[in-house]
Amino acid sequence: MYTKKYPWFVLTLLLVFSLILGACAQTPQATEPPAQPTEAVEAPAEPEEPTEVVEEPTEEVEEPVEEEPVEEEPEEPGPVSDIPYFPGGALEQALKGEFAGTTVVVDGPFTDADAVKFEESIKAFKEATGINVNYIGNKEFETTISIRVDAGDAPDIADFPQPGLLVNFARDGKIIDPTTFIPEDWLKQQYNQSWIDMTTVEGPDGPMVAGVFHRFNGKSLVWYPKAAFDAAGYEIPETWDDLIALSDQIVADGDTPWCIGIESGAATGWPATDWIEEILLRTTSLENYDAWTRGELPFSSPEVKRAAEILAEIWFNPDYVFGGTSAIVSTNFADSPAPMFEDPPKCWLHKQGNFVTGFFPQGVEAGVDYDFFYLPPIDEAYGKPFLVAGDIMAMFNDRPEVRALMEYFTTPQSASGWLETGGALAAHQTATPDMYGVDIERGIADLVLQATSFRFDGSDLMPGQVGAGSFWKGMVDWVSGAADLDTVLQEIDESWPKE
Repeated sequence: MYTKKYPWFVLTLLLVFSLILGACAQTPQATEPPAQPTEAVEAPAEPEEPTEVVEEPTEEVEEPVEEEPVEEEPEEPGPVSDIPYFPGGALEQALKGEFAGTTVVVDGPFTDADAVKFEESIKAFKEATGINVNYIGNKEFETTISIRVDAGDAPDIADFPQPGLLVNFARDGKIIDPTTFIPEDWLKQQYNQSWIDMTTVEGPDGPMVAGVFHRFNGKSLVWYPKAAFDAAGYEIPETWDDLIALSDQIVADGDTPWCIGIESGAATGWPATDWIEEILLRTTSLENYDAWTRGELPFSSPEVKRAAEILAEIWFNPDYVFGGTSAIVSTNFADSPAPMFEDPPKCWLHKQGNFVTGFFPQGVEAGVDYDFFYLPPIDEAYGKPFLVAGDIMAMFNDRPEVRALMEYFTTPQSASGWLETGGALAAHQTATPDMYGVDIERGIADLVLQATSFRFDGSDLMPGQVGAGSFWKGMVDWVSGAADLDTVLQEIDESWPKE
């Protein structure tokens, strides 16, 4: 029985064994090794996560960019951009409204039309800052200001048309030096150095700046009848020699070149002092000119005497002056240019400041009936000086709103009332031609920009008994023939106050 079952048992084992082998043979197919690279290739797809990481900082960088406009929104109460200012100053604070509701009192000589022009000039400041400016103007300013200061009732700011009185207040310690709050580089940006020099005076503790120049009138001008001048073929002189040659040519043509008059009531003689100042600036140094106005360079010095002698070459030539030399003293300064507008002109050249156009005949047109040129230089070594008269703004009381207005006065916008309608020029070298609304003043402003130096009317800088006394009288005596030049110059020197 055992032998019969054994073969079947063996067969059964073989069958089981073969099944096991078949199952083992199919295992490699289930693993499918070639498919493994597919899983390996899919793995690098994970770098997509870094891609998302790179995008995250991009979003973070963009966030502050979006916030910048919000952080930089300007605080501009009013038309700030129309008023220039330096950073950190009182004017900048004022334009932010920090002093709104305060009041600044200004005193000065402006009345009538000039008072209106002053109000127009400070209108933008008042609107932009909210500061009220109370202007008190009167024709007796030079008398009343002394009374107010002596009584302890000085205005915050005063406009001095003549520096002499201001010098006294500065010496007595009544004036605030604006350079204590206005940077030097700002002043040099706004003004030719000469304007700063002209405000530098002796204070109680040494030299100080007593104020800032505002508006001015230019004196170094020669007026002529343009239409007739051009028709005659005359040319604008560039040098003093050219000016004399032009005068000679007009004489050769049978006419009289110069219109001159110095009569002015109690002030008779002042136009002659302007001529001396003009020539002195063209023949000697600024230092000598300044020393002369202080009494340190005598009238009898060679420098001043030479200036008078050059003047005499024109004034004392009977062929050069309408009516002759003898007519100069008796001809009113305002009437003297009138013959220039006759047809044909009876005189062709008239030296006077830009204010003289107010005395020209009605109906004459600038650029057609008349024009002007710069009084030529004499010695090239002294450049192209410009003689001026103008207003200095000086500060008595130190408060933030007062500082703000003083800083505003260092800009040409502060003289806009005159620039737009005529009557004066801006002392600021930052004034541009488009600020001038009158052609004649725009043209003068262009000449001013070409000037190498500026000096104030010398007689206005001298003590009153000299500048408005013996100097005027001495010129009248000399021109009229009542005294010779040496005598006149000596008498003026002797009149200088002794201190």
